Amino acid sequence: MKTLKDIEIDGKRVFIRCDFNVPKDEFGNITDDRRIRAALNTIRYCIDRECKIILASHYERPEPGKYEDKYSLKPVAKRLHTLLKIKNEVFMANDVVGEDAKEKASKLQPGDILLLENLRYEAGETNNDDTFAEKLAEFADIYVNDAFGACHRKHASIYAITKYFDKDSKCAGFLMSKEVNFFSKVLENPVRPFVAVVGGSKVSGKLQALTNLMNKVDKIIIGGGMAFTFLKAHGHEVGNSLVEDDLLEEANNIILKAKKQGVKFYLPVDVVAAPEFSENTTVKFLPIQEIPKDWMGLDIGPATTRLFREALNDAQTIMWNGPMGVYEMDRYSKGSMAMSNNIAQTHATTIVGGGDTADVVQRAGDAEEMTFISTGGGASLKLIEGAKLPGLEALEN
Repeated sequence: MKTLKDIEIDGKRVFIRCDFNVPKDEFGNITDDRRIRAALNTIRYCIDRECKIILASHYERPEPGKYEDKYSLKPVAKRLHTLLKIKNEVFMANDVVGEDAKEKASKLQPGDILLLENLRYEAGETNNDDTFAEKLAEFADIYVNDAFGACHRKHASIYAITKYFDKDSKCAGFLMSKEVNFFSKVLENPVRPFVAVVGGSKVSGKLQALTNLMNKVDKIIIGGGMAFTFLKAHGHEVGNSLVEDDLLEEANNIILKAKKQGVKFYLPVDVVAAPEFSENTTVKFLPIQEIPKDWMGLDIGPATTRLFREALNDAQTIMWNGPMGVYEMDRYSKGSMAMSNNIAQTHATTIVGGGDTADVVQRAGDAEEMTFISTGGGASLKLIEGAKLPGLEALEN
């Protein structure tokens, strides 16, 4: 896979696929610009080589063909201009491949930047449509994929578009190559003990990753909503907690496989339980054996936090994907915050994967202490699973 430094781009028109899918508040203000910052090195490199730069990204899931303001990338163009500290404005197209985008692209001077509107306004993006991909390709001489967070999706701007560029005209941006190299190095040759901390709500999305991790790690720590599927498979009463009943057997198989392979497998021993999913209800710290039938677990409890901290003590490599509870509500965020603090305090190489997990680390004030924070949760999970990522495959061909 070629990177930006391997190809000749001076003075050329460069199309950079970024991942600007950033969180906004109810007023449309960007609340976390980490993904925009992550793309700056690639963009600056192209500015310094007097390229004409076309940026493209998706944002959430608008209805194709319907241009709604709340899904617009206009706030991203403003933030990008502020972060780049450049004199010229970042030009914003009013469409994706329409007349406005074409006209603005044709007037670009060396070092100028044009941001296209949300790619998903066009149905062709998610359908991996060749005709749409060709229209995007017409904007540029060089294609750069710097959207690691989206490269597990077979979409037009990630996959189909690469057909229209030869092997010397397409490459990975700096962020993409950094992410891929980091994960590959850690997964192929980790310093041991290697501990995987896996949380989040569902087992189904992480089943293959867990199975694959089993052959690579020394310990697995399970938290978040997915822990209750494992606890129920173990025979515990979990009340109204989130459980995927169709995966109980799979969960049991993972526990048995861990035992067989000598991988230490940790599950919560207590939880923060409540009768309903709400910020203002009664909560109790309960051992997992005592969850009432009509209550639900919404965070790991203090005893579990201590147990998990002990399990992390000798770790040399830690990979964390998924929060320990419903961290968005203050009452159920303590387990995730404590996990972030405990991981940050180790002397291990620490890799944080996924938007939610990165958000926890940010809120806990531990971002500076982590070795590496990935911009892509889904993509990093696919890499761990050993799956082929369409975005990488397209650049290799």
